[in-house]
Amino acid sequence: MSKFGRFGLVAVAGESMEPTFLNGDWLLVIWGAGLKATNAVVIEREDRPGVFLVKRISRIENGKYWVEGDNKNQSTDSRIWGTLDEKEVVARVILRVRKGR
Repeated sequence: MSKFGRFGLVAVAGESMEPTFLNGDWLLVIWGAGLKATNAVVIEREDRPGVFLVKRISRIENGKYWVEGDNKNQSTDSRIWGTLDEKEVVARVILRVRKGR
C-alpha cells in the first residue's frame, strides 16, 4: 500500500527543530505532498531506511533539496550530507498537533 497522498502523525525526538518543534511534539504530515523552500519536511535518507528526520527545506537546487534543522547547533543536516534527492523528502509537515507529556 502506498503512503503517498495520505495523512499521518510523526513524533518529534530531539532538539534539531527547536524552537519550532519540541521533543515530544506530534506533527500532522502529508506523505508525498508538493514541496517548496521553507517547508518543514520529513526525510528518509537512502542510507538510513526506516529512520525519519524532521528538517526544513532551505533551498531547492536543480531538483535537489538542501535541508537544515531550525536549531543549527543541534542538527545534522545538509551541511554534513549535501543535497537530498526528491525521493528522500517523503512528507510535508502541516501542523504541530500537540506537545506530548
